Amino acid sequence: MGPLAGYKVIELAGIGPGPMCAMLLSDMGAEVLRIDRTEASGLGISQPSKFSLLNRGRRSAAVDLKQPEGVETVLRLVEKADALIEGFRPGVTERLGLGPDDCLKRNPKLIYGRMTGWGQEGPLSHAAGHDMNYIALIGALHAIGRRGGPPVPPLNLVGDFGGGALYLAFGIVCGILEAQKSGKGQVVDAAMTDGAASLMTAAYGMKAMGIQTDERGTNILDSGAHFYDVYETSDGKYVSIASIEAKFYAELLEKTGLDKEDLPKQMDKSKWPEMTERLAAVIKTKTRDEWCEIMEGSDVCFAPVLSLEEAPDHPHNKARQTFVEIEGVVQPAAAPRFSRTKSEIQGPAADPGQHTEAALADWGFGADEIAKLREAGAVS
Repeated sequence: MGPLAGYKVIELAGIGPGPMCAMLLSDMGAEVLRIDRTEASGLGISQPSKFSLLNRGRRSAAVDLKQPEGVETVLRLVEKADALIEGFRPGVTERLGLGPDDCLKRNPKLIYGRMTGWGQEGPLSHAAGHDMNYIALIGALHAIGRRGGPPVPPLNLVGDFGGGALYLAFGIVCGILEAQKSGKGQVVDAAMTDGAASLMTAAYGMKAMGIQTDERGTNILDSGAHFYDVYETSDGKYVSIASIEAKFYAELLEKTGLDKEDLPKQMDKSKWPEMTERLAAVIKTKTRDEWCEIMEGSDVCFAPVLSLEEAPDHPHNKARQTFVEIEGVVQPAAAPRFSRTKSEIQGPAADPGQHTEAALADWGFGADEIAKLREAGAVS
């Protein structure tokens, strides 16, 4: 039973950060009911649900939100929920009759979590966008990339998941804690632009201090420094080196044999390109496994660059059970971990509508009510 056991959350099905936020809450023990679309609303499944890992750990009820009976069904569920997650464009849930005012009227203690890219207001609030657009607007994308090259999208980790899902989950839990004191619910406006900007706080601080510039690939953490970069090994694989502190840098030089050479000072930025070439030549003389034998577990601040195929089999990840296998699908385990209230995956992802009747019954609907909703096509 995780630390959020006993809390109930309604998730209006979406994609990306909304489902990941719901996954995080579920992994922490919350009972999350995902409201999927019915077949009448155009539901289509292109792959087995067990591969939709962001949907893991929660039951699914299929509800047609275009029907008044479907909307009323969700509002009744809201009455027993601690929080709701929605990821539509601003104004959509209001038009459906499931906006904050509608839901808070039914449950004044509800935490209404809203996940958008641009936020609920502002010149861009109603525009379409994706992760890369949001991190581009706040300076994060510009800062990622090598010297002389274009910005490099960091998958969708910074906007969708870091700036979006994590901040919405944090906001929902904060809201629930506050509601326990005040007895009042509220709206959490989680914009990916805001969250990603928050993640960039340290970078903006370093820029203000004058130790980071807007020129990509010239700073300590963006591959500008030879002691914080990835290097190719003789077998075409890569290793990561992050020897920022002086004592760690000294160990790097010792383990590469460069300590025997007359080298410039570590923080002499004018010599960083030259030192990058020198270190690259040394790393290229051995395989990745050979460098692991030399550096792994030391204070060099070193790790092999592993693929998604390789990572689950690394001894450290296996020892900590960082990855688990559910129904034949290898996936990251629940995080973080708790000493007493264990966080864990509550089960594989469900097919849309797989638990409609059982879930509605558990949330207080009678058998005759469920039958009428099914006959009306409001649920399936």
